[in-house]
Amino acid sequence: MPINGKSLEHLLPTVRKPGRYVGGEYNSIVKEWDSIPTRVCLAFPDIYDLGMSNLGLAILYDILNGLPDVLAERVYLPWIDMIAALKKANLPLYSLESKRPVADFDIIGVSLPYEQLYTNLLELLDLAGLPLLAAERDESHPLIIAGGHAAFHPEPVADFVDAYVVGDGEEATVEVVRAYQQKRGQSREALLRALAHIPGVYVPRFYEVRYYDDGVIAAIGPIISEARFPVLKRVVSPLPPPPTRLVVPNVDISHNRASIEIQRGCTRGCRFCHAGMVTRPVRERPVEEVLRAIEAIIPQTGFEEIGLLSLSSSDYADVESLVTSINARFSPVHLSISLPALRADNFGVTLAEAVAQGRHSGFTFAPEAATERMRATINKPISTDQMLDVAQQVFERGWRTLKLYFMIGLPGEGMEDVQAIADLARAVHGIGRRIHGRKAQVNVSVNTFVPKPHTPFQWVGLEPRSSIQEKHALLRREIRGRGLKLDYSDPDMTLLEAVLTRGDRRLGAVIQRAWELGARFDAWDEQRQMTAWTRAFAEIGLDPGFYAHRPRPADETFPWEVVSTGVQRRFLWADYQRSQHGETLADCREQCHGCGILRAYKDSRLEGGLCPTSA
Repeated sequence: MPINGKSLEHLLPTVRKPGRYVGGEYNSIVKEWDSIPTRVCLAFPDIYDLGMSNLGLAILYDILNGLPDVLAERVYLPWIDMIAALKKANLPLYSLESKRPVADFDIIGVSLPYEQLYTNLLELLDLAGLPLLAAERDESHPLIIAGGHAAFHPEPVADFVDAYVVGDGEEATVEVVRAYQQKRGQSREALLRALAHIPGVYVPRFYEVRYYDDGVIAAIGPIISEARFPVLKRVVSPLPPPPTRLVVPNVDISHNRASIEIQRGCTRGCRFCHAGMVTRPVRERPVEEVLRAIEAIIPQTGFEEIGLLSLSSSDYADVESLVTSINARFSPVHLSISLPALRADNFGVTLAEAVAQGRHSGFTFAPEAATERMRATINKPISTDQMLDVAQQVFERGWRTLKLYFMIGLPGEGMEDVQAIADLARAVHGIGRRIHGRKAQVNVSVNTFVPKPHTPFQWVGLEPRSSIQEKHALLRREIRGRGLKLDYSDPDMTLLEAVLTRGDRRLGAVIQRAWELGARFDAWDEQRQMTAWTRAFAEIGLDPGFYAHRPRPADETFPWEVVSTGVQRRFLWADYQRSQHGETLADCREQCHGCGILRAYKDSRLEGGLCPTSA
């Protein structure tokens, strides 16, 4: 039965932002529960304010509710006050649309875009009244299916998830639902075997991991014939139509705008970038399709800003034409355009002027490194002169705020490279001061590099804390004063991210123990409890440094190699070697470097254009 209105009536006035928990948003979809045979709850294990901005969840919500025999509802992890209120009232976690307990659904589809959500996943399962361990759930419990970028390394939470959808979920998610429908009423083992048949689906219980005495992985392999090895990610091409009947949030959220994915994948080959490697190949959405989507979105949502999403929006082949067309077609409604991912080396005057026609608060660029030597190391060869020229273009066209993203702790980095971050920030600010005076603002965000799976830098280790702190101190001394603002990542968060992103399935016990000790909302600085994590590692007997700081030899088996992105290991190793000599690779649009994508999908039914240079 649904959670009754009287229960919520007494509960919601006691918490902050009760609008997060009431549902009923414009464009939300409520189907008749008793008339729909298959019920899916799409879960985002963080608060509503963040989850409502997740485009992947919105896409699946639209696709599943488009099926006449399926309903899809949503749940987000409540904030700590609502968690306490639910527990005090002895109420289970419920979906927003029908207020049904999450445990009543057939499938719970969990979005895991980043690793710091792992303890939140356990909190969500616990609030729903479900066993945490997949091995302890039976036919009476919903399936727990996970997807998102963290699924490209599924092992750390393999104990808690029944199956992962690796890669693009638009088609695979529907196949998972159909497999469930075909096997409904049979044993959980039979159902999971059916899921293992689906390309791109990884079922952890059907794989075995063996270790050497020193803790390094000796081998990974399947233990049943249905299990694929490795599990090759799913790729959809062309991109399906974007959702246009977007749910309008009840409260202000992190990105309160309509979003359209104009391009999936990236051709740049930045060696640190997990997303750029795992989402290959590039697929672009036609300009007219984007324009038609905007025409549908505006009257159905009332949003006044459109986010044109891509890993590198300015790499979209027709970006200037697209932005110019949007301005021409939607000028009567004063539509604002957001391009959240721009590169300095292909940002031109035409694009600047086109975007400037909308309302704007600032521009963001990500040089990542401040010396040309380090940019060659990471394969982002943007010259300092280009960066300064772009800053001038932006300031001259009315913007007063410019945000710059950098990383420290990159392979081969010295203190002179960190000093160059401060020097470049001050130079950009100087340009702004000449144009806008004291109103010019440069915000500098500095993250510590974490070596990610499936990238050329997966063989290196995280920089030691003492070195990171020394670099932070330099930046604090050098980036200060009116119009300059510095923000950098907390070393504790960096260490935790490195452990979780590079660990194996033995971490499951650590994650569960940390959660039992109070760890949750680990991505939130004010909520992170490192003492719980430290104690959990000690009790389980694992060393976080083994995962985070240890460089890997060339031939070590990685725990994430149970899945394949289609990019070959030998290509990644060769590119890592190139990085050590400062050698760069051209954009894949200009030259194919044989990363392996074409070979991996040569027998698939994908429709042409897998790589821009493959025609």
